[in-house]
Amino acid sequence: MREIVLDTETTGLDPLKGDRVVEIGCVELENHVSTGKFFHVYLNPERDMPSEAAMVHGLTDEFLADKPVFAEKVDDFLNFIGEALLVIHNAAFDMNFINAELTRCGYKRLSMERSLDTVGMARRMFPGAPASLDALCKRFGVDASGRKMHGALLDAQLLAEVYLELRGGRQPDLVMATGATAAEEEYKFSAREHRAPREHAASAEELAAHEAFLGQLKDPLWKRA
Repeated sequence: MREIVLDTETTGLDPLKGDRVVEIGCVELENHVSTGKFFHVYLNPERDMPSEAAMVHGLTDEFLADKPVFAEKVDDFLNFIGEALLVIHNAAFDMNFINAELTRCGYKRLSMERSLDTVGMARRMFPGAPASLDALCKRFGVDASGRKMHGALLDAQLLAEVYLELRGGRQPDLVMATGATAAEEEYKFSAREHRAPREHAASAEELAAHEAFLGQLKDPLWKRA
């Protein structure tokens, strides 16, 4: 099964107000594990970079000035993702931005149904707990020490590891065949010493005590028959 972990960096929060994608990072997975193949590009947004956004990802107008625009890389991007499921942290945000860019270029929008939101997965698995990428990396012991700022490719790589853990780790079906085999090899039957059955019949004293107790009952049902 082929999946693509995807992340973007943008100039802001709303593509309908003119915000644009400035970085795309994608990591290819097969059976939920990274293959080592990736797609990464910086993009010229054809507009200024707000200082608030630059503080998040560190991408400046000067750095992006000579980078290609989305229309120049759209075919490479679409060829890489193919028909794979898109694994995204807060999928609605990134899908809205990608679709806004595709619309500008006259391309068909990507269906939200082909995306999987790992924020939703995390909230279902850990209700009430923080579901940010940093929080999940900490929870699962994923090394995010190199994440000083947001970066699309780095965040996609980290999310790929988090996604594997959200799926149940490297044994999502809890198949512990190796451990079961070892346990079977260690299990050995041992002969038990025969013991004669213990006496269990009531003694004469116990029978007499029982009759005395029953004699205290008034009008017992078994004497009515």
